[in-house]
Amino acid sequence: MSRLFAIMIVHGPAWKPALAMEEQFDWHGHAGYLDSLHAEGFVVLGGPLEGTDDVLLIVRANDADEVRARFAWDSWHANDLLRITRIVPWQLRLGSLDPV
Repeated sequence: MSRLFAIMIVHGPAWKPALAMEEQFDWHGHAGYLDSLHAEGFVVLGGPLEGTDDVLLIVRANDADEVRARFAWDSWHANDLLRITRIVPWQLRLGSLDPV
């Protein structure tokens, strides 16, 4: 049974601060992979936290190991542009998301 997780991600050492997000290595591969995870319902919400190097994602997964395994296939994680710093089960208490 899948549940919601909040994922905190930071820029890794391969991130080039002088470049815009869309100019980083393999932007199209990363964006396409995340779009596919969203289309299948794994990634529910996500985006960078303004003014920080942090990214917040809300995902549906069975456990933290599944989260790590899915992001291991992302080129930005594989090439150390991004690193997961935290995976925390999240319980939505206010508002709603479309059921899977």
